[in-house]
Amino acid sequence: MTTDNAEQSGHDGMPEIDPKDPPNPLNDADKKILSTPDDQWDPITWDELRDIITTNTLEKLIRSPAETRKYLAWSASIKEEYGATTQFVIKEKLRWTPEEGDPPRFSHKSNTPFADKADYAILKNDWPYSFEDGVVHLLVWTKAKVETDDDKGDVTPASRKLIEEYVKREFTDELGEGGAERVQWFKNWVSLQSVRALDHVHVMIKDCPPELLEKWLKRVDLE
Repeated sequence: MTTDNAEQSGHDGMPEIDPKDPPNPLNDADKKILSTPDDQWDPITWDELRDIITTNTLEKLIRSPAETRKYLAWSASIKEEYGATTQFVIKEKLRWTPEEGDPPRFSHKSNTPFADKADYAILKNDWPYSFEDGVVHLLVWTKAKVETDDDKGDVTPASRKLIEEYVKREFTDELGEGGAERVQWFKNWVSLQSVRALDHVHVMIKDCPPELLEKWLKRVDLE
């Protein structure tokens, strides 16, 4: 067994669910994860992540058993306090003010996602998937809608091109030579999203320099 990046998320000592008595019914994926002993769990390697993204088998992106027990406990408490994870993210993480209506919408300067820094925010994923050590998992939240298809809710070809150009501009180019090998991204299909009402893209960076991480996490959208 190898170690994963769970320690980066700062979840030591957090409450865990009892899989035999969960606060909410477990889906099949969670049952499978939780049936695996902690000491037999292997995190997703960088090459495995690339294969998952290339083959669009995003359902293989999962958390370790220990992190899943903690995540499910946290998720239940958040839903009890805020009503939904979406409301928690808006109020406590993004600190954006939604316009009236449901699902939430936000005033933005450009209808093109990632075109204006005031329209998006880059945050660390508080609950990253089980990646090997040295991988930083970021979430880029956008006020402008990212177009998806009507089948699985996957990004359209135009949206994919737009996101690829943004990721190259924001992350890959900043890393310099070899940057393309250290950045991977995906956008979950709508059916796989835990926060469906807010468009966001996952960006993973291998061996991320601290000074660049600090720069990316600066909240220009709140200025």
